[in-house]
Amino acid sequence: MPLVTTGDIVREAPAGVGAFNVIQLEHAEAIVSGAEAAGAPVVLQISENCVRYHRALKPLALACLAIAKAAPVPVAVHLDHATDRALVEEAVRLGIGSVMFDASALPDSANVTATAEVAAWCHEHGVWVEAELGEIGGKDGVHAPGARTKPLEAVSYVAATGVDALAVAVGSSHAMTTKDAVLDLELIAELRNAVPVPLVLHGSSGVPDDTLGEAVRHGMKKINIATHLNKAFTGAVRTYLSAHPTTVDSRKYLTTARDAVTREVTHLLTLLTTA
Repeated sequence: MPLVTTGDIVREAPAGVGAFNVIQLEHAEAIVSGAEAAGAPVVLQISENCVRYHRALKPLALACLAIAKAAPVPVAVHLDHATDRALVEEAVRLGIGSVMFDASALPDSANVTATAEVAAWCHEHGVWVEAELGEIGGKDGVHAPGARTKPLEAVSYVAATGVDALAVAVGSSHAMTTKDAVLDLELIAELRNAVPVPLVLHGSSGVPDDTLGEAVRHGMKKINIATHLNKAFTGAVRTYLSAHPTTVDSRKYLTTARDAVTREVTHLLTLLTTA
């Protein structure tokens, strides 16, 4: 199956699109295996924080691109929460077909200017661009989880920047380890009716499964999930090592962790694509 772009997947999806963050190679393998089991396309996301962890983008990006190209289902590779334009340009040069440029911590006017410039450059190179208007909760306390995107401001922002998708604040919060976020479903529907590009839900790990389905039915298109998979991965490693305390071969517990993530991805993609 040839590598596709996030834009390709989003445009063709009848319901929700699952976008899962990669931390290491096992995550990418698990996400694609989960997508194959679900018979659904999927987006592999590499965040700027992940790049810092690996101290470079290129090795993990090339690995994800290779996994995507060999997958039996459509797979896209996406740069997530990039604040550095140089990182965006490197990602594009490496063959990553979509980016989320995050200027949300800047004042509104600076956010618009920076995002419009990046979007224009990316579009010249055939790259799909996601952005964020105002910061979604859970990142350094800039906004509480109660932050909400105003529809008129969202429409204006999309028009001014030319982005292809918009992450909106509707009640979720990044890095949640409990599934008790309360989404404003009426606001999602209002935003969907007003905003001319697909809506993206960040912080989806904290959203209960039934609410995720409702979010898709009310108009959310791309659903970003990271922390939930990290919990599954780490929990599986912890359980294995507790039961096998003398294990030194990392392949043994990483296989268990990879399998746990695969199961979660299959479950979530089935939920999102049938919502």
